Amino acid sequence: MKNFAMIGVGGFVAPRHLKAIKDTNNKLICALDKSDSVGIMDSFSENVFFFTEFERFDRYAEKIKRDKEKKIDYVSICSPNYLHDAHVRFALRIGADAICEKPIVLNPWNLEALKDLEKETGKKIYTILQLRLHPSILKIKEQVEKASSDKKYEIDLTYITSRGRWYHSSWKGDESKSGGVATNIGIHFFDMLLWIFGDLKHHELYYSDKKKMSGYLELEKANIRWFLSIDKNDVPENLRKEGKRTFRSILIDEEEVEFSDGFEDLHTRMYEEILAGRGLGIEEARPAINLLHEIRNANAVESGTNKMHPFLVKVLEENDKL
Repeated sequence: MKNFAMIGVGGFVAPRHLKAIKDTNNKLICALDKSDSVGIMDSFSENVFFFTEFERFDRYAEKIKRDKEKKIDYVSICSPNYLHDAHVRFALRIGADAICEKPIVLNPWNLEALKDLEKETGKKIYTILQLRLHPSILKIKEQVEKASSDKKYEIDLTYITSRGRWYHSSWKGDESKSGGVATNIGIHFFDMLLWIFGDLKHHELYYSDKKKMSGYLELEKANIRWFLSIDKNDVPENLRKEGKRTFRSILIDEEEVEFSDGFEDLHTRMYEEILAGRGLGIEEARPAINLLHEIRNANAVESGTNKMHPFLVKVLEENDKL
């Protein structure tokens, strides 16, 4: 049984990590969040030392790190994106491995300093890229690997996950803290595409605002039109009428990839891989972090509609911008 600490236990993704710790028969011994609305922890353990101030959390972690029974083996990091770097450093400083939600960092040059810290401490930094374990995604990767080496796929990626006004008042609505829409809701999709279809050759950004982004990627084995949005008005009308607020779709050569199910236990499976010594680290995370940094700093360009995602074409037509 390994001892875990968690930073950001009051956050959206934290319950998946709490479940993964419990499901892998490990123990959460302490947790930190500036919010004290963290009663969900009682569903997993009632004996967690909880802190709302980092200084007290830090002091506790330092105090127990020389106790073989109590010392922290892993720190699960579910804090806002812009704090990941600092919290990873904390984990390694107290002699623990870090399990960090994506992205490990927003700016790719910070990865080198973290690699140096791994060497100095002998500890590891792991990240959660759960789509790599999704059965449907694994099937696609297998098919691509078996296909002709000169095969080029045509892909449309669409992900819409509605968010209310609160989003823009939170850290998620601040690009300097979240990385913007593409990073905040799209990083696991971009990682998956790079993992399956190879290195980036070229990319273009066609649209970007606080609610949606869209562009085009050319990878070694695929041309990809992508559209990401937190605007409920982008959800197809027939689904909105049914009360649905989320829409995800991957079309590969005009065939829909079915992956509406199978997400429930992916964090647990990622933890199993990490605990078995097969976790994903800095080098696996690097390609998507590099790409998203480029997208975030790109200027939108004009393009013909053949390279634009159909959902973007619709948005532009509705706003008389096409």
